[in-house]
Amino acid sequence: METEHPYQPQPLKVTSTAADGVTVVVVTGEIDHASAGPLIQALDLAGLGERPRVVIDMQHVPFMDSSGINVLLAAHRDLTPLGWLRLAGVTPSVLRTLQIVGVDTVIDCYPSLREALAA
Repeated sequence: METEHPYQPQPLKVTSTAADGVTVVVVTGEIDHASAGPLIQALDLAGLGERPRVVIDMQHVPFMDSSGINVLLAAHRDLTPLGWLRLAGVTPSVLRTLQIVGVDTVIDCYPSLREALAA
């Protein structure tokens, strides 16, 4: 007899570090309506500085729904008057979603964290 195991997404893990005036927010896990809270909190804190400069490292984000897109666009809106927001290491499936809705034309996306920091 086969037992069904319903899919259980892992909780979103978000860590932030700051160096040389740039906050790097590392996100691990799926970003959706139920999990976006920690990312919203991290981006709110990152935006408190005088000239907020933020890179979101997304290399460990396999999935993002429209809730995640809304979080990114809100952060971009809040950060760009005096600073900037960049995305780094976006996985192919998430990048495709960003391209379909045009977010990649609004928020700069870089293949790696190193490139996002150097830009």
